[in-house]
Amino acid sequence: MSRKRLLIIVLAILALLHLYIGVRLVPDLPAQPVGMLLGALYLLLSLILIPLGFVSRRFLPAFLVQRISWPSLMAIGFGSSLLVLTLLRDVALLVGNALLSDASFTCLAESTAPLVVVAALILTLLGLFNARRLARVKKVDIAIAGLPEGLHNFTIAQISDIHVGPTIKGDYLDAIVQAVNGLSPDVVAITGDLVDGSVKELAPHVQPLARLTSKQGVYFVTGNHEYYSGVRGWLQELPRLGVQVLMNEHRILLHRGEKLLLAGVADYSAHVFEPSHRSDPAKALKGAPRDAAVKVLLAHQPRSCHAAAQAGFDLQLSGHTHGGQFLPWNFFVRLQQPFTAGLHRIGQLQLYISRGTGYWGPPKRLGAPSEITLIRLVPGENLEAGTLS
Repeated sequence: MSRKRLLIIVLAILALLHLYIGVRLVPDLPAQPVGMLLGALYLLLSLILIPLGFVSRRFLPAFLVQRISWPSLMAIGFGSSLLVLTLLRDVALLVGNALLSDASFTCLAESTAPLVVVAALILTLLGLFNARRLARVKKVDIAIAGLPEGLHNFTIAQISDIHVGPTIKGDYLDAIVQAVNGLSPDVVAITGDLVDGSVKELAPHVQPLARLTSKQGVYFVTGNHEYYSGVRGWLQELPRLGVQVLMNEHRILLHRGEKLLLAGVADYSAHVFEPSHRSDPAKALKGAPRDAAVKVLLAHQPRSCHAAAQAGFDLQLSGHTHGGQFLPWNFFVRLQQPFTAGLHRIGQLQLYISRGTGYWGPPKRLGAPSEITLIRLVPGENLEAGTLS
């Protein structure tokens, strides 16, 4: 499908969704005809702003793109809640139409329309607060059978899906870096989707990464968004900041006399953009010593887990899902990924999925808080992890 045809389809769907909200909600707003006029004007403005935010960088100067990005993305967040609440209202009206008198039904319709707008606004503001605050540290103990004493309490600080770009800048990333450094981890793992933009656009805003510190280094694997953002440029830029890129390869970390193998693979879909970057957990183990006590894989997408389990890894750290980020998107994650968030087991492999440290698109998080994950390896069997056959 051509890009032009895809754009037409997306715009048509967007227009239909706005039309649905307009037809089902706006006529029942109070203070008519002013309410109808204001509602129609908002929907028209939203219909213009949302696509403009995505295509503006192609034909507008950078300072204008930045000014458009915020209102465009806020319109998406507000519109999503407005759509979901309008659908729920319609369900309530359908039931009310069958059970209530005409007068009671009219009262229900007129009273719920403004409530939908107010509720959507509250959810959007709450989601904005949750998205923009510094991600909280989530401490996770992961039990590894036969873990040698030298690796007891080995810590990995995982950050993922920061999405430095239209609304996330250097100050946001700098706060994350300070929080991670305060944990004094043994190693830092960045599991993809660090950026949404080119090196030329965002190099100043990723500079805080140069201040990340840990005992065993900082490691990065590509996410799908790096491939939308000029991946070759980023693979050159990140090592300059002291971040080691793992591209289907591994490193051996010596810790108190024991070996921990830390491997990384390219994003699950990388080969679509760069055929030589095809994700391959087995290749990441090529040449690995047999006496490595623990094998940890960094892989952006959770669905790398089956190949990772087959290759013989003990633990996979992933991101990508954002935990769903906010309704209704959390329901769609499982259509593509085996799990949405948290710790799970696939055979002998344990998989931990971060909800992400930043956010993508609308600055909005509801029911899926961002996290800086501090993983600690402990001895024993983990009996609490979910399972996937």
